[in-house]
Amino acid sequence: MENEKPKFSRADSRSADALRTISFKPGVAPNATGSVLACFGDTKVICACTAEKRVPPWMGSSPSKGWISAEYAMLPYSTLSRKQRASSAGKVDGRSVEIQRLIGRSMRAVADLEKMPGITLWIDCDVLQADGGTRTASISGAYVAAKIAVGKLLRAGEIPADPFVDSVAAVSVGILEGTRVLDLPYVEDKDADVDANVVMTGKGRFVEIQATGEEASFSDEDLKELLSLAKKGISEIALLQEAAIASAEEECVSGAAEGGGLL
Repeated sequence: MENEKPKFSRADSRSADALRTISFKPGVAPNATGSVLACFGDTKVICACTAEKRVPPWMGSSPSKGWISAEYAMLPYSTLSRKQRASSAGKVDGRSVEIQRLIGRSMRAVADLEKMPGITLWIDCDVLQADGGTRTASISGAYVAAKIAVGKLLRAGEIPADPFVDSVAAVSVGILEGTRVLDLPYVEDKDADVDANVVMTGKGRFVEIQATGEEASFSDEDLKELLSLAKKGISEIALLQEAAIASAEEECVSGAAEGGGLL
C-alpha cells in the first residue's frame, strides 16, 4: 500500500532486542592490579583497577572497611572532533563527574566493604573510542577489572574474602521510531525519542535507572518493557563478564599475567 509505514530497521541490521558485539579483553594495563578493554560495538573503554593500602581521610585512621572510587575520562581522540583534556580546561566537566560517581556507586552497591579493610580500589575508565553507551561500557568493564584485581589480592593474602556479593553491569535502552531497542550506538541515541541507562546486578536488582524523554514522553508500559529489555541484555553481558574473569584467573594462576599488586 502506498501509505504503509516503512518497516523499522536498525543501522547495523540488528534486531531490536540484540546487543552490539561485546567483548572484555583482560590485561591491557599491566601496571594496574586488574584491567580490561571493554568493547560495546565501536565504543571502546579501558577499565583499570588499582588497589591502594589506604582509604579516604574521612574514614579515619583505623578504618573497619575499605572504599571503591572511580574516575572517568574521554580521551581527546575518542570523538570525531577533538575533546579537550580536563587538565587543559582546568576542571572536569559535569558529565564526567556524573558518570564517575555512577561507576563508583555501581561498584559499591555489590560490594561488602568490610571485607577489604583499609584498602581502596581505584577504578579508572578511559574512553578510547565513543559510539554511544560509554557509561554502560565503563560500568560493565569496571566490574570485570575490579574482580580481576580482587582475585590477585586474595591470592596474595591481602584481603580475607571476596568483597563482591554480586555482579553488576549496565546497558542502554530506548525508543526509536516507536520501537523499543537495546544497546544504542550514537546514531540511534541522538535520534531516540526516549533514552535510558539501566544498571542492574546479576541477581536482577536495580542499582540505577536513568530514563529521559527527548522532546517526548513515555508511558508506564513503555518503562516496564524497556526495563525488561535491559534485563535481557544485562543477563547476556553478565555471562561475558564471567568468561573474561575466568580467563584472567586462569592466566594469573599459570603465572602468565600477574600484573600490578597492592600499592
